[in-house]
Amino acid sequence: MTEESEESGADLKEWEMVSFKKTLSYSFGFILVFFMGRQFNTYVFYYYNVEVGLPLVLLGLAFVIFAIWNAINDPLVGYLTDRPFKWTRKLGMRFPWILIGAFPFLICYYLLFAIPDSLVEGSDPFPVFLYFVIVSCALDAFYSLFTTHINSGYTTQFRTTPERRRAQVINNTIPNVFALVIGFVVPIFYVYGDRQSMIFAQTIVVLLLFVALLITIPGIRESEELKDRFLKGYEKTGKDPYWPMMRAAFRNKSFVATLCVFMLLTFGAMLNQTSSIYFMKDILGLPFSFAIFTGLASFFGFILSIPFWSNMSKKYGHAKIMKLSCILIFLVYLPTLWMTTLTEAVIYAFAGGIVGGAFWVTLGPVNSDVMDELTIGTGKHQEATYQGFMTFFNRLAFAFVGIMIPLIQIITGYNTSPTATQTPLAIWGLRIQMGLIPSLFGLAAFIIMKKMYDLEGKKQTELIGKLREMGL
Repeated sequence: MTEESEESGADLKEWEMVSFKKTLSYSFGFILVFFMGRQFNTYVFYYYNVEVGLPLVLLGLAFVIFAIWNAINDPLVGYLTDRPFKWTRKLGMRFPWILIGAFPFLICYYLLFAIPDSLVEGSDPFPVFLYFVIVSCALDAFYSLFTTHINSGYTTQFRTTPERRRAQVINNTIPNVFALVIGFVVPIFYVYGDRQSMIFAQTIVVLLLFVALLITIPGIRESEELKDRFLKGYEKTGKDPYWPMMRAAFRNKSFVATLCVFMLLTFGAMLNQTSSIYFMKDILGLPFSFAIFTGLASFFGFILSIPFWSNMSKKYGHAKIMKLSCILIFLVYLPTLWMTTLTEAVIYAFAGGIVGGAFWVTLGPVNSDVMDELTIGTGKHQEATYQGFMTFFNRLAFAFVGIMIPLIQIITGYNTSPTATQTPLAIWGLRIQMGLIPSLFGLAAFIIMKKMYDLEGKKQTELIGKLREMGL
């Protein structure tokens, strides 16, 4: 029996399908999630490395500290806020936390680039190091609050597989259209060696993201029925203790599989994105404005592939398509090892967009199935706690980048001057960190997903019925 026939035969009338208008509004929140992650990964390390001139050892240490804070902050935020409060009946379980996190993190992101001139021009690099650590850690505290609850809200707002598939298509299409527009801001305005041009560009970015946040508000509001489902599991026993809850989660094979897969792919994507500006400057030898062409290619590859991957997911199941995406990710990173022209970069960026479509179309449904299985096991909606714990491992990517890039730069003798011509060894270091390492992570993710993830077929389709029987 195909997934489509199983869905059509299920009695889904008890939960009314979320309206297109609400789904569209909710999708604007993912503009902040996806785009902010890409912006941080692409520009922050480079900005402090090349434009601010923070010594490489201090910059690497700052990223490691930031990653440690990430590791502590994300599960802590998820656990402490993933329970009913006095305002939950009136305002909802996720809605207040999304707003409390969103506005401050946009301010912190602006401050991360708008570092005072007096610090940059001073002879002592330690104040710059301290500024980065304080502002980046504050940013992450609020960003974690926002992302933990908007990601958890996806599982509870969109209940059935057809809903989640439709929402995931919208959540990928709309954010990427707007991210394309916003993503042009930095390449258009930033000039190598001109720090003020980067600050100006990021100011425009933050203002545009603020508008997206305002559009998100109607979509993240929670219905009375949804509030009831949140509160139902806590009426008798309250919230489960953290460590027993995590031990139980680690006995779930699919949870462990997705945890490892998302971590590996995050490591690879972050290393690739952080390397991209170096790639344009040092390997292709082009102004960063040419990144518009690779950005457009990736965007069109992604958008044009979404209907195809959505139909494939419907026909074969989202788990199978995610497994396929992992092996494609392994292949699509490899051309970085030999690319030398903008034409090649555009072609492979288009292919990368197609592969990205396969992963992102299936990410939400796969993650939601895992959350549903955990909810059935505990009798409570505690998605934010699980999401925070998964983010704990994903955020270790910052430590990985903070160690790997400085290590490669030191070994290969990378010159941090904005106008430097790199040696062949330094160029190979960039190719390895941007292509080979992420490729191997994709291969490892495929192997883990293939061997461990088992929420497919009848086991997956039975989840929604069990939740309905439990009133969750």
